[in-house]
Amino acid sequence: MFNKNLIIIFLSSTIASFAPVVTVLLSGIIGSQLIDTGWASTLPMSLMICGTFIFAPIASKIFSLIGRKKGFMTASVMSSFAAIICSYSITISNFYIFSFGCLFIGAAHSFVHQYRFAVPESVNQEFVPRAMSYILLLGIVSALLASNSANLFKDLTDTQFTGSFLFLSITALIPIFFLFFYTDEKINIEKSKFDFNRINSILKNPKIILSIVCGGVGYYVMASIMTASSLFLHIFKEFTIFETSIVIQLHIIGMFLPSLFTGDLIKKFGHNTIIVTGIFLLFISIFINILFQTYLGYAIGLILLGVGWNFLFLCSSALLVFSYKPEDKYVAQGSADFIIFATQATGSLSAGILLYTTSWQFLNFMCIPLLLIVLYVVYLTNSKEKQIVT
Repeated sequence: MFNKNLIIIFLSSTIASFAPVVTVLLSGIIGSQLIDTGWASTLPMSLMICGTFIFAPIASKIFSLIGRKKGFMTASVMSSFAAIICSYSITISNFYIFSFGCLFIGAAHSFVHQYRFAVPESVNQEFVPRAMSYILLLGIVSALLASNSANLFKDLTDTQFTGSFLFLSITALIPIFFLFFYTDEKINIEKSKFDFNRINSILKNPKIILSIVCGGVGYYVMASIMTASSLFLHIFKEFTIFETSIVIQLHIIGMFLPSLFTGDLIKKFGHNTIIVTGIFLLFISIFINILFQTYLGYAIGLILLGVGWNFLFLCSSALLVFSYKPEDKYVAQGSADFIIFATQATGSLSAGILLYTTSWQFLNFMCIPLLLIVLYVVYLTNSKEKQIVT
């Protein structure tokens, strides 16, 4: 399974993910320091996610024209520039420039997300779920290195957290050196170009619909609860930044550590079974968040939130790459990412508003109907597959 291209994908994606990890960890705290309006403090992180879904089709279009290698290099330059903007904005205490920098980090991350779609181009079909699991598993390495390094460099200058983003501006360029050795596939531009006219026909595929609904709802639930959690723990419950970061890091471990076996579970039990299992874990997470108002309760709830998201997102990604025609891959990938990360942005944007205008419990409760929708789509997909077989 392992080859030169796959190793380069693993290394590059791990380092390229530093910027969004640090943005998730720090943007809410930095936002609360830069603006007095409490609910708006999550806006920078939400704009990062907006950048991801807005630029998803553009990223796919660029990949279809210049290939993976140059596309990922472009992302590294964009991410480095965005980190510099964020660092500068913190220095001058400008919330709006910081928000723009986070938006630009999200734009670069729309390219980075497609490392997972480069995997099927580098391994045989039977190894795709496992290889995609490994690329998510490396998110733990990325999360731990990025969060600890950001904390290490946060006081590098007189202004707190400026050094964190200066660190990101340097590390963002490292993947370029790995990518010099990446062997890109030959592109038939006329055959593989991103054509918006194909979107309608692609979205009629039941498996692609399930992939998008599964990934979108999983991301909404994860983004809304996770975005609110750092503010809720630090501002509302008055836990220290260190205590809050521990819970967030445990959540991130929950997001990525199951990737050790998720791919094998998908291969053994099928996508639909793992999707239902992921939804069950998210239900448990929500009920723990609502009923157990202790530090340990929040930690367990956030861990299960991460595991449930892992199951849904990996099933969504693996199901997608098995459901489209080769000539439709860039359109399908860009369309799916646009919709999935749009729902993530909605969850993140609503998190601060719901937390400040309602409550932590209500924010969690709002996710339950969406999970029921996924179960319904799984049921419909199963029914259509049985009709085709008979």
